[in-house]
Amino acid sequence: LYLFAIVFYWTPPHFWALSLLMKDDYAKAGVPMLPVVRGEEETRRQIVLYTILLVAVSVLPFAGRLFDGLYLAAALVLGGAFLTFSVLLYRRADRRTALRTYLFSLAYLALLFGAMVADARL
Repeated sequence: LYLFAIVFYWTPPHFWALSLLMKDDYAKAGVPMLPVVRGEEETRRQIVLYTILLVAVSVLPFAGRLFDGLYLAAALVLGGAFLTFSVLLYRRADRRTALRTYLFSLAYLALLFGAMVADARL
């Protein structure tokens, strides 16, 4: 259940950052991605909101006593970094920041799951 919740709240900021990069292609293909339907500013706002929810959800495995301090530290550091990228993207509407946010989202999930494995082995 925890993994599902984490991936559920990770997916929107991950794909919306990518969709900001590919907005014109989605529009040409008639794919109703958020930046096409609601605009780039609303997409960036939603990325920040979902990242906040993701950070909150990511501490639940610690609160549920599934993992200990190593996981919590990783979740908070990684979540803080992801939130920083998201806020920067909200403030700077440029392709470079969207790309950096998208790429960090990939690293975020891999590193968070790696922290789960590492913490479980302690």
